[in-house]
Amino acid sequence: MQTTVYVQLVGLCAGLLLVTAVLLVWRRSLRASIRLLAVQGVALAVLVAVIGVYLGDVQLFAVGVLVLGLKGALLPWVLSRSELAGTTREDAPLLNPTATLIIASLLTTLAYLVTPPVDGPAGSAATHAVPVGIALVLIGFLLLVTRRRALSQLVGFLLIDNGIAAVAFLTAGGVPVVVELGASLDVLLVVLILQVLRGRMQVKFGSTDLTELTELHD
Repeated sequence: MQTTVYVQLVGLCAGLLLVTAVLLVWRRSLRASIRLLAVQGVALAVLVAVIGVYLGDVQLFAVGVLVLGLKGALLPWVLSRSELAGTTREDAPLLNPTATLIIASLLTTLAYLVTPPVDGPAGSAATHAVPVGIALVLIGFLLLVTRRRALSQLVGFLLIDNGIAAVAFLTAGGVPVVVELGASLDVLLVVLILQVLRGRMQVKFGSTDLTELTELHD
């Protein structure tokens, strides 16, 4: 792969990761959030595959296929099944969309300011995109703090995981298939457990608003 094409593809994937993260902050529809998360998973998988092709690493390309199957298809499908059984909208986030978007832009700026230059095997084009991964992590934490629905917070958790994975691939040129498979299965297990808890909350309390749990007492 030519370096010019590689730089353009890395920039396109990184830009798509960041745009989907910002849209996750803006949209209140849980169905739309799940679709955006799927698009982000596909963008992350393509990014991994592009780095694998550029480095001539077949194993890294296989990791990209694994990421595509898990983050681009399986996890969004699991979340969509839960969304069909419960609420379909984040009704009352702690901050309105305008304020949340402003904070997200500040967090993105902070990610670019605090991330030092990094040298990695994937080349300068990849390492220059590292702040995007940091921004995904920060925006994911923002969703965890400002959203009240359990499913919305689960989307924030997966956004954090995508950001951590992006930083790992951009700086270290990826991880072995076995390591990525183990980490992916851990994430899937966590999502399934949280989905079960969310379902029990829906049945027991008739709502998945986590702020209502603060009112529980003996």
